[in-house]
Amino acid sequence: MPAIVLVGAQWGDEGKGKATDLLGDRIDYVVKFNGGNNAGHTVVVGGEKYALHLLPSGILTPGVTPIIGNGVVVDLAVLFTELDALEARGVDTSLLRVSANAHLIAPYNTVLDKVTERFLGQRKIGTTGRGIGPTYADKMNRVGIRVQDLYDESILRQKVEAALEVKNQLLAKVYNRRAVVADEVVAELLSYADRLAPMVADTSLEISQALDAGKTVLCEAGQATLLDVDHGTYPYVTSSNATAGGACTGAGLPPTRVDRVIAVLKAFTTRVGEGPFPTELTDEVGDRLRIIGHEFGTTTGRPRRVGWLDVVIGRYATRINGVTDFVLTKLDNLDEFETIPVCVAYDVNGVRVDEMPMSQSDFHHAVPIYEELPGWQEDITGARTFEDLPARCQEYILFVEKQIGARISAIGVGPGRDEIIQRYPLTED
Repeated sequence: MPAIVLVGAQWGDEGKGKATDLLGDRIDYVVKFNGGNNAGHTVVVGGEKYALHLLPSGILTPGVTPIIGNGVVVDLAVLFTELDALEARGVDTSLLRVSANAHLIAPYNTVLDKVTERFLGQRKIGTTGRGIGPTYADKMNRVGIRVQDLYDESILRQKVEAALEVKNQLLAKVYNRRAVVADEVVAELLSYADRLAPMVADTSLEISQALDAGKTVLCEAGQATLLDVDHGTYPYVTSSNATAGGACTGAGLPPTRVDRVIAVLKAFTTRVGEGPFPTELTDEVGDRLRIIGHEFGTTTGRPRRVGWLDVVIGRYATRINGVTDFVLTKLDNLDEFETIPVCVAYDVNGVRVDEMPMSQSDFHHAVPIYEELPGWQEDITGARTFEDLPARCQEYILFVEKQIGARISAIGVGPGRDEIIQRYPLTED
């Protein structure tokens, strides 16, 4: 069986957890392939809200095997706090698998993340301060600590001591912070080893065997297309590949096994942190959208920056990811608006640009060119088919679909698990 990749089409917080949940009864494995606990999914099941940070959202679906892939960086304290919270609410977490090759967020990387961001001042990136970037840097510098290292104390200690030789110099001499003690780091990491052991696996092999056995595997991205370290709005990005290609490296999955790429697009645009945002609204309309959509970070609680839908970004996501299907979420949040602007192009220094500008400078100076669509001003939360929607709402969807260049297969019309319209199946043609 082929694999499915699920990505965010904007700057994150599009509702990927809801899309995963929609696929839940048709998939057997859900693999998180990038990022760490610097992003969150909010999923509503049976009227109850679950905020997931490190865990794949498929963990909420009985019978689905959730996997934390090798491309993820893992804070073990966060992992077990999250598992304990779910188990306290009656969620079975016993099927969770964690790649032996996943890198661990050491305590010193969290410290470095926070002090570096403060040191940058106005040039800050807007990280969550959870050690994600420094851990990926360690990975690329080949001084990272992996899950498997917990089971060879000698190797673990050597790696921690080697990493701290440089990091303690940096902490003390540049940031005026006290040195981190290697013994304390080793003891903290080893304290999780026994509990973690039953979950550790060669997850790439398990995924391959599952596909060979006819199982359906969903690879779920953390963050989103414009936060991808290669294809996003660099340097205001995350430290991993959040696009469809990242599923192959972050899960150990060959590209020939991916059959479908599903991208989640919010009916308006939000982002957290610094960086350019052409359609950003800083007026009362933006405040209104933020309040209607409860646009505050799942992980940080920070108010999200809010703006109108940008289909230039949508087209870019289609191209970069090879999107076959879009899930349009939070459409009901536009119910009250008399007119709904959609950004269809940019004005860059007096020139109309219909595709994502090549340079960051041009994107920073991009002024949105809008088309105004009439609003429907009706409550659509009860709609369950495309035909149930008001005519103007249908026209809005068809307009967006044409602009982004791939079909909109599902439409979120409310926060609940069942508040969704499925126009086309997501797991078969």
